[in-house]
Amino acid sequence: MSHSAQPTASLYIDGAFVEGAGAELAVHYPYTGEVIANLREASAEQVAQATAAAQAAQPAWAALRPVERGRVLIAAARIIRERGEELARLETLDTGKPIQETRVADWPSGADALEYFGGLAPTVTGQSIPLGGDFVYTIREALGVCAGIGTWNYPSQIACWKAAPALAMGNAMVFKPSEETPLGALQLAAILAEAGLPAGIFNVVQGRGAVGAALVTDPRVAKVSLTGSVGTGKRVYAAAAADMRHVTMELGGKSPLIVFDDASLEDAVGAAILANFYSSGQICSNGTRVFVQNGILPQFLDRLAERAARVRIGDPLDEATQHGPIVSPAQAARIREAIAKGQAEGARLICGGPGEGAFVPPTVFADVADGMWIAREEIFGPVMSVLGFATEAEAIARANATPYGLAAGVFTRDLARGHRVAGALQAGTAWINAYNLTPVEAPFGGVKLSGIGRENSAAAIEHYSQLKTVYVGMSPVEAPY
Repeated sequence: MSHSAQPTASLYIDGAFVEGAGAELAVHYPYTGEVIANLREASAEQVAQATAAAQAAQPAWAALRPVERGRVLIAAARIIRERGEELARLETLDTGKPIQETRVADWPSGADALEYFGGLAPTVTGQSIPLGGDFVYTIREALGVCAGIGTWNYPSQIACWKAAPALAMGNAMVFKPSEETPLGALQLAAILAEAGLPAGIFNVVQGRGAVGAALVTDPRVAKVSLTGSVGTGKRVYAAAAADMRHVTMELGGKSPLIVFDDASLEDAVGAAILANFYSSGQICSNGTRVFVQNGILPQFLDRLAERAARVRIGDPLDEATQHGPIVSPAQAARIREAIAKGQAEGARLICGGPGEGAFVPPTVFADVADGMWIAREEIFGPVMSVLGFATEAEAIARANATPYGLAAGVFTRDLARGHRVAGALQAGTAWINAYNLTPVEAPFGGVKLSGIGRENSAAAIEHYSQLKTVYVGMSPVEAPY
């Protein structure tokens, strides 16, 4: 069965689909490996055209009443919801994620972001600061042209999460999706245009690292927002800093999930499953170090193995499938290498293993020590490390002993302990008796090596705008001479 998903053209610049002038870029369906679309990368000239178009269009967009900008975003959210099924199918073809996930998690989250920031736009105001007779007022202004760089695990959600606050605040955006998953961003461009977005305000360029580097260092770009690995983040941050660009970095992690022995075992096991195996484990905030208090460790592992054994692995377009393929053969190979390292280091394999072809099954290691490679490095696949602990203080110290700090979780029935531990964990997001829930109403982002800045919520506004201070003198100027 053919699954062609060929777009109108590879790029979207200044309100029109245009073909890339760079190298070929084949898009593979992760389940079968078949080529579902043939794209071309943007040339350096086309990246420059996109930023120039964005720069030219941005002032008129910023000059609109914020409520008018908001209307466009809200209209786009409505279109996304109306086309939910076809967009979910495209997302599954692009990423390999099961359709039962892409129907509820990917484009729907993107629509939520567009709707939220569409509603927020007209409410953003400045301050008036009294100084006796004189006074100061502040204006929150657009930055100008924002560059968005996405990754392959939630490509359409990420495009919306970046575009929504940027556009709401009167910026223009040039977005480069991952070369692995280039299709969703083109759909978003078409949907925004249909919703009434003026030409030039949202542009899409395709390509590998060189295209991203050209975009990040373009003199017209005022802000760079990247979702990706820590290694990529460091390089992009350094390049953006050279000309004092604003940055948001949403990077990876090795997040802890701490389960105390008074927790609901079933809820904690369910959370560990969500925190490691949803999207075949390809989620930056995953709680891949699961610390379980010694009193319930054997029961936890038994129940985890029972529930993992029931998972349905297979064709992602079959709505019964719960666990899809890994995004690419290269990524599957990296995950298998990590599993082999875990076994070589002496961790005990409870369930799963390397799998075959495009699939890596839900894999759990017990008897994991903090110093093992699998407990220190981000694997970005369905591989869970379970570690025992005795006391609360020990769990917190070990959980924080990592250079990363994206997320963390704690399961306990003790209300005070839940808040105490959440407060002590070094993470941008901590969940109590839940995991991996990221509503657009809540800020999302990391500490330490896991990033800088925040996406979503009103907090994102600060990262897509800048303050101007206006001092108003109300009395004669007194000069000393």
